[in-house]
Amino acid sequence: MSKLILTHEVTGLGAPGDIVDVKNGFARNYLIPQGWAVVWTRGGGKQIEQIKAARSAREHATVEEAQDLKSKLQATPVTLTVTAGEGGRLFGSVKTSDIADAVSAAGLGSLDKRKIELTAPIKSTGEHEATVRLRDDLVATITIKVVAAK
Repeated sequence: MSKLILTHEVTGLGAPGDIVDVKNGFARNYLIPQGWAVVWTRGGGKQIEQIKAARSAREHATVEEAQDLKSKLQATPVTLTVTAGEGGRLFGSVKTSDIADAVSAAGLGSLDKRKIELTAPIKSTGEHEATVRLRDDLVATITIKVVAAK
């Protein structure tokens, strides 16, 4: 087992700044190369404090603000215009940064792209869903309408 400090949110494992024990292969082949974790050391306490301070700065200030944003996001579908070929297939796929930009362009607020999770890659036009982790205990579901550019 490897002891790691998470630098990013990993679904089902923990939040930034958490110390976790994972199997060696998972750490060596996935978490560390992706940049989502670093190896735990005795001097890692300072690093954990920096990660938690950055995390709290990115988090929404109050629960009320986060719940207000959740109600806005769930009530209003976000439209995303992309280039597509025949049959509605996209050239590439929709990234979480594209969704974050579309949400802010719609005037719904700003989202961190790292907080957006897609269940499957979006590679076609139509309606899709994504989840946004606004706080540790608050998750919103966004409806994304992907339309082809004319």
